[in-house]
Amino acid sequence: MAELAVIYDRIRPDEKMLFEALDELGVPYDKVYAPQLKITFDETGAAQVPWKVAIERCVSQSRGHAVTRALEAFGVQVINPSHVIELCGDKLATNSRLHAAGLPTPRTGVAFDGEAALELIEQMGYPVVLKPTVGSWGRMVSKLNDRDAAEAVIEHKEVLGGPLHGVFYVQELVEKPDRDIRAFVVGGKCIGAIYRTSEHWITNTARGAKASRCEVTPEVADLAQRAAAAVDGQIVAIDLVEDPKRQNEWGGLVVIEINHTMEFKNSVSTTGVNIPRLMGEYAIGLLSKAKA
Repeated sequence: MAELAVIYDRIRPDEKMLFEALDELGVPYDKVYAPQLKITFDETGAAQVPWKVAIERCVSQSRGHAVTRALEAFGVQVINPSHVIELCGDKLATNSRLHAAGLPTPRTGVAFDGEAALELIEQMGYPVVLKPTVGSWGRMVSKLNDRDAAEAVIEHKEVLGGPLHGVFYVQELVEKPDRDIRAFVVGGKCIGAIYRTSEHWITNTARGAKASRCEVTPEVADLAQRAAAAVDGQIVAIDLVEDPKRQNEWGGLVVIEINHTMEFKNSVSTTGVNIPRLMGEYAIGLLSKAKA
């Protein structure tokens, strides 16, 4: 077996591009299908985990986190580590770390009860955005324009129940242009960025937004790199928005969230940057250090 692995549970265009990049780099690696991976925590476990470095690419966050935890027990350096998945996979955890680092985010509040959530929303003022703390692709994100909408969505969450619906994560609606910015950071360096433009207020390519090249200005690079550092992210995508009402050292940019298993299929041709190759080179660099 090879000393480098790519852990996946679905082969999307992104994974195919990563495999092609690793093939071109000529590095031996194993394609590891996570649902069939078995690890025992005894003397036989080391034989089941021959890798020194692994790139975690699972679509399922819970599966990717569990696999990463298990591999780390045997000394595997996983990109990204389990604590990064924990931070980036939970919007509240991400925001807390960004706040502690003094980095700008939309005005944010959290409540843990429906009545308290409604009071928080009224204090913040409409419109606001209510988000699940765990989720991606813009799913279950609600824009609340008035009290009637807030009461309806809060009631739905309370009836659905479950631990995730008991946390009410609220952010101001930034009056951004019809776009946001996704900046890619590999090994502490911002390697490229795209605009995601849509007439819909959710500017996510999974919801039909169009990707176009965004110049990596000093402000974009600095904020993206600082945000990645705040969560110890090795290979991450930072979602930024331009707030016309905000004055800060980054030209009004604020951080929305950080993605630990970033998608890049729409961004290579857009940016002109071979993102999967840079990911592969970063992994090979870690492997070289691990073998030294």
